[in-house]
Amino acid sequence: MLRSGLIATKIGNSSYFHEDGKNTHVTLIKVDECIVSNIKTFEKDGYNAVQLASIETEKDISNINKPQRKVFSSIKIKPKKIIKEFRVDNNNILEIGTKLNADHFKVDQFVDVSSISIGKGFAGVMKRHNFGGLRASHGVSISHRSHGSTGQNQDPGRVFKGKKMAGRMGNKKVTKQNLKIIEIDIQNNLLMIKGSIPGKKNSIIFLKDSVKKS
Repeated sequence: MLRSGLIATKIGNSSYFHEDGKNTHVTLIKVDECIVSNIKTFEKDGYNAVQLASIETEKDISNINKPQRKVFSSIKIKPKKIIKEFRVDNNNILEIGTKLNADHFKVDQFVDVSSISIGKGFAGVMKRHNFGGLRASHGVSISHRSHGSTGQNQDPGRVFKGKKMAGRMGNKKVTKQNLKIIEIDIQNNLLMIKGSIPGKKNSIIFLKDSVKKS
């Protein structure tokens, strides 16, 4: 069953104390009201999806392109910062203008969370790919943290694509699967999710039902 997900903002980390006194590390997620701004159907577009708009923007309406402006004006809402499309089943297509909040999910439910990870800048192979480095002994000169050989012989005579080497680390889309919702604060639209979530504070988070766990 494919349902629509939610657009949210990462607030930070905290601790959740259960009734028996146990302490669980949680990440606090603020769900801004998500409004269905458009729908895609199999008959018209070849697939079923729901398009959500969320998070207020400070942009002047004149700085928003005409197609988006038309979408917002058609459902009579203020312009939003994020528009995200979620694939859904035929039975889970929502009407345009439907509002989704934190109560879209349930306590003890598992979710998949996607976000942009924290950028670490240019990093070597020991930090980026957990390489062991070269020997820390006599005879190794200024290359203790290098990756060693990268190629083969005259055949194939090149370095294959995807070779693990030094380069920019982080600042890319990361999805963590099977994260458990510990508590939901419906009044403040907050989700408390067990464990850590990619991204820094105030980063945009996309949540959806877990693919592997129900």
